[in-house]
Amino acid sequence: MFYVLLFAPLLGFLINGFRFRSTNAKLAGTIASGAILLSFISALFYFGQLIKMPAEARSLSFILFDWIQVGDFSAQMGFTLDPLSMVMTLIITGVGFLIHLFSVGYMDHDERPAKYFAYLNFFVFNMLLLVLGNNLLVMFVGWEGVGLCSYLLIGFWFSDPEKAAAGMKAFITNRIGDAGFLLGIFTIFLTFGTVTFTEIASSVPAEPLTGWTSPITLACLFLFIGAMGKSAQIPLYVWLPDAMAGPTPVSALIHAATMVTAGVYMIIRMNVLFLAAPNAMMIVAIVGALTALMAATIGLAQNDIKKVLAYSTVSQLGYMFLAVGVGAFGAGLAHLMTHAFFKALMFLGSGSVIHAMHEEQDMRKMGGLKKYMPITHATFVCGWLAIIGFPFFSGFFSKDEILWMSFHSPRGHWLLWVVGVIAAMFTAFYMTRLMAMTFWGKSRVPESIHPHESPVTMTIPLIVLGFLSVFAGWLCVPHGLGSVLPGHPHNFLDQWIHPLMGKLEMGHGSLGMEFGLMGVSLVLVFASAFMAYRFYVVDPSLPQKAQARVKGLYDLVANKYWVDEGYFKFIINPLVRLSRHLWADVDVKLIDRATYSISDLFKNAGGGLRMVQSGNMQVYALYILIGVVVSLFFLMAR
Repeated sequence: MFYVLLFAPLLGFLINGFRFRSTNAKLAGTIASGAILLSFISALFYFGQLIKMPAEARSLSFILFDWIQVGDFSAQMGFTLDPLSMVMTLIITGVGFLIHLFSVGYMDHDERPAKYFAYLNFFVFNMLLLVLGNNLLVMFVGWEGVGLCSYLLIGFWFSDPEKAAAGMKAFITNRIGDAGFLLGIFTIFLTFGTVTFTEIASSVPAEPLTGWTSPITLACLFLFIGAMGKSAQIPLYVWLPDAMAGPTPVSALIHAATMVTAGVYMIIRMNVLFLAAPNAMMIVAIVGALTALMAATIGLAQNDIKKVLAYSTVSQLGYMFLAVGVGAFGAGLAHLMTHAFFKALMFLGSGSVIHAMHEEQDMRKMGGLKKYMPITHATFVCGWLAIIGFPFFSGFFSKDEILWMSFHSPRGHWLLWVVGVIAAMFTAFYMTRLMAMTFWGKSRVPESIHPHESPVTMTIPLIVLGFLSVFAGWLCVPHGLGSVLPGHPHNFLDQWIHPLMGKLEMGHGSLGMEFGLMGVSLVLVFASAFMAYRFYVVDPSLPQKAQARVKGLYDLVANKYWVDEGYFKFIINPLVRLSRHLWADVDVKLIDRATYSISDLFKNAGGGLRMVQSGNMQVYALYILIGVVVSLFFLMAR
């Protein structure tokens, strides 16, 4: 059964890969979707097995073979199914299956659907390697594999130079982060002599290390650099918005539900190590909070529907890192899960809109689509209410738990809570703006376009994800809310992963303070959403007036703070100029000339010696005679 779970996507990749020229989207999609469905069924089987086990013993190990054996060091191609990897596996295969099913309709008219589905299956296989590996080396193989698949899928329509450049940008940015990840692995090996998760956890000292230069702190910081790249945090977030160049289902699978959460998963998996490095955790929390805020502000001024969702993803990932940075690993995983549902829903919903609008992505050319696309609109409403944190939708439970923990945790701070609440306000504004400009108000759709609802293969995944966006949050009800809600629901997710978490005493804090802070955030979120509704539905002239009053600030945000331009001006272009100088002046003029001069010297010397080798016996006899005479004179001189 485990072989089915892990290798069914790889088999789907091979089948569609060998027939990559096929244009039969339905056949390719059926093969790929069936492979992921088999993995999902296997995951459900093992989920049932884990539930039957005692909480402290929920772990299943699978060793395929001994991989590396050098001296005392050994690493196996080993895998572990425990509560944490089980959650990720269900998300990857469950949401992945829905996205594969959606792709059958979305990619129906593409020229290379078999190649697309092969890449999609290969991505899922590598993602399973990443989350199931029982050591850092297996995780790194999957880590690099999903990076490769991301490059292939973002640049899938490579005949468009812009899309090809987006794939390359993602690939290079992730390599920067991956260099840090490798340094983290090396540091851990030098410190503990192992890369296996259980052995690392058992070797970590019980007392936190407060220094900045301790090996554990440095290892955590290096690992976080890898997470910055994979999970698009400041300063390595720039690749993810451009990654929207790929097919929209790719955005749903890679940039909402799975790959971009790999950095969060890695930190939760290494939670015992990070708890021993409070300085590293502080950096994680600060970077997460700032990323959540900055990306949310950029989302306010984007007009491409997928770009809005892209910056929203960066912002929500910031919330997850804020959670794990203050030690709220359960809250971080809860938001990872709920975000996978509602953001995959909204990316697929945007794909449904783009499909209906004949590939148009500019929201300024939409409006009033509610009447043409009732299913897409209804499910999108579920995702919208979830992401803005409307009470009792899935995002409400996970986001408010993160905000409370950022304030209450011994490793939190009230400033982190303030930044998180401001980011939540902006989230409510730009997501309501997206709903208003796309589905509500007057239609701005060009007369040449006739919107229509998507086919059933696309709407069924939307309905399932809409259901999960509404109800999945009840799996992670925070203690404060659970204590007052009827039936006293428990935080099942927190209890599920508790045996794997390190010890950080938080307590539950004051219920009055928790509900007071929750009330403040909800009031601000509702006010922000209402303002967006008034701006873009009630009186659409207001946005232009507001932009005119703060033109400089609006231009700054609309141009994404000119971060990309800054990178080109201060980093990329100087590196290019330096590289050209090193090539033209150092390599060509110095190194090449030196090597050519040395080679010419030996060539000329060889040419001179070659003249001595004439092949004439009389000349050789003369040489011998001269040698004899010289030797005699030398002996007589002595």
